[in-house]
Amino acid sequence: MSDSTSPTPQKPADLPLLAILGLKDPEGEDWGRLRGLQYSQLISTAGQRTAVHALCALLTVAIYAGTAPIWLMAVFIAALGVSLVVNRRANRGVAVGDRPRVTRDEMNRKARATFVVSAAWCIPIFGFAIFGTDVERASLGVLFSVLLIGSSLALGAAPLATIIMGAVAGGAMILSFLWFGQFSLAAGIAIMLAAVAKGVASVSRVHLTACLAEAGNAEKSEVVSLLLREFEENQADWLWQVDTNRMVRGASPRFAFALGRPVEEVEGRPFVELIAGEAWETGQFPPSLHDLAERLKRRESFSNLLVKVAIGREHRWWELSGTPMLDDNGAYLGVRGVGSDVTEQRESSEKIAYLARYDTLTGLPNRLMLTEALGDALRYAEQWRTRCAFLMIDLDRFKAVNDSLGHLVGDKLLAQVSARLKALMGDNEMCGRLGGDEFAIVVRDASERGCIERVAKNVIARLSQPYEVDHHTLYVGASVGSAIGPRDGKSVEELMRNADLALYRAKDDGGNEHRNYEPLLHANAEERRQLEFALRQALEKRELELHYQPVVDANSENVVSFEALVRWNSADHGPISPGKFVPIAEDTRLIVPIGTWVMEQACREATRWPDHIRVAVNVSPEQLFEPDFATTVVRALTASGLEARRLELEVTESIFLRDASIARASLEQVMALGCTVALDDFGTGYSSLGYLRKIKFSTIKVDRSFVQGAAQDSKESLAIIRAVVAMADSLEMSTTAEGVETAEEAEMIRRMGCTKIQGYYFGRPMRADDALQLFRRRAAVPERLRA
Repeated sequence: MSDSTSPTPQKPADLPLLAILGLKDPEGEDWGRLRGLQYSQLISTAGQRTAVHALCALLTVAIYAGTAPIWLMAVFIAALGVSLVVNRRANRGVAVGDRPRVTRDEMNRKARATFVVSAAWCIPIFGFAIFGTDVERASLGVLFSVLLIGSSLALGAAPLATIIMGAVAGGAMILSFLWFGQFSLAAGIAIMLAAVAKGVASVSRVHLTACLAEAGNAEKSEVVSLLLREFEENQADWLWQVDTNRMVRGASPRFAFALGRPVEEVEGRPFVELIAGEAWETGQFPPSLHDLAERLKRRESFSNLLVKVAIGREHRWWELSGTPMLDDNGAYLGVRGVGSDVTEQRESSEKIAYLARYDTLTGLPNRLMLTEALGDALRYAEQWRTRCAFLMIDLDRFKAVNDSLGHLVGDKLLAQVSARLKALMGDNEMCGRLGGDEFAIVVRDASERGCIERVAKNVIARLSQPYEVDHHTLYVGASVGSAIGPRDGKSVEELMRNADLALYRAKDDGGNEHRNYEPLLHANAEERRQLEFALRQALEKRELELHYQPVVDANSENVVSFEALVRWNSADHGPISPGKFVPIAEDTRLIVPIGTWVMEQACREATRWPDHIRVAVNVSPEQLFEPDFATTVVRALTASGLEARRLELEVTESIFLRDASIARASLEQVMALGCTVALDDFGTGYSSLGYLRKIKFSTIKVDRSFVQGAAQDSKESLAIIRAVVAMADSLEMSTTAEGVETAEEAEMIRRMGCTKIQGYYFGRPMRADDALQLFRRRAAVPERLRA
């Protein structure tokens, strides 16, 4: 900041006389700044002082008219005129009003100018006195006393000038009286000079103190004005002020700009009227505006008050703070305050609050809002001894849509699902999206009998109806699990967990079903958790084992391959069915390391069999989508020494529902190695002839459900088997019928044209040593091939 706005000098604890006179500058203070204040008023009285000197000079000439020589009078007038001009220039040099400081040289120049004026007055004191009488000299003494006393009052800002004037001219007057024997007048002049010296010192001290105080107040006002100006120019805030009648006073340009009006239209108008818009006519104020009006009426202070205002036809949000103004007597003058437009911040905070509680894709309440609503429902049920409910909904077959048609179609499908759910809700229910394809419903009061079942059935029925998305007709179902509060859980977390267990049960039962929570489900979930923990250690503990089920030629009934089937004999839980632990392994991705182990073990065991016998290994989608799947196959073949042609990988149609291109690329890589690929469970899932056209499968396996259906003369099963056999023959693929358990079934399958058969009739899954013994027995006793 420039010197012109430098800090105001503070009044020293003590003002020495020499320092006041300007003869000494003690250390520790900015005396240059103090001198600037001390001499700041000289210029304003320069004209008056010149006039007084001129008047006194004329009176002196009048006193000695006819006595003193005219030439001497002329010399006096000329000398006084020149000295006054010199003095005035010196005053202008040190007494500019906005000057920050006065230097020592400038003060010396002023002292010399005053000395010149004093010397000019010595001309009549000495020169005129020679020609005059005692009376005329006494008259001149009185005139000089008046001039000196006037100077002490007028030059209180510059006491050194008065001291010099008194010392030079007053000393000359005393000498003149003493020379002519007028001792009493000399003594009177001496006493007057002493009084003037003391008085001028006091006046100067008071003047300097007043200057300090005045400059401090002026600079404080300047700083406040500067800050206010910078505040309004550089900030988004603005100042406002109303009088006792709540009319706007002193409207600032920025405040007028915020109102969208010129300053002259704002001044003198009621503050509330300016920001109320049409509500001023109707009287229907927003609550926030009504609160502001009441606070102004009650003359209260307020801070950060959020007010909804109407500027033209646009609604905005202002944040206002105000403080009552009082005069020195405590009388109320109005309210002054600061305001700012916080519309954007409020909209941003509202948007953040919305995003925190609503799902962006569907517009439904999200998990956070659902948990809050469920918490409220639980508290309501506890208070009024009623029941509430939480229903979890999972879409059936949605993953297939998402994987086959893409996420964009999947998102549009979810939006339609959410719209249907929302349309089903009444005042007592609230639906929301938990994430992915999971939704939920909170039923606030579920005391009515059959209420939950009715809601669940309506949801399943409505969500199972076909959807039209981007020219695709899509079908998905819905599984629902429900839990009742507080019976099935007294906390939000417990109720949601139990509803999830019920949903899991509904999915296990085939989907498109509703299941209520039962305590047994918790036991099943705990069992699943324990099995998962044990399964993670099964490989390390060598608890996994491979069994091999033979696959025979349909005509010769000779063994052509074995399917490797994994078994788990847990040290903690005993033998575990594959139907239990395989889904757990797939859900936790433990199937990847387990599948790698199965492939390596199966290849190693197959090297002990005859060269024409293959080994079939099931490959899960999780394995197939691993980036290094082909490398895993190569490593298993290399480590065991098994020829690639003897390894057959069995996959299901589900691999094509996630990403058909990745599945195809992975299978083509292993087929390029010489391995064969079989399509398992064909006809039970999302069967598509496109799979058979794009990938050259070696074998299509007919699921056991069709074999059993055909054995029971099911026309549909018979037709499906014939169609699969005919299609496989035309594509030069073999067919394997699974689940053949009797000779009649084997004969039926043989007549229908299947090339290979697998089932208990020809052999159950057996240990590796038993499979090896099977070959040895057949080699020793050829006639017992069907043992």
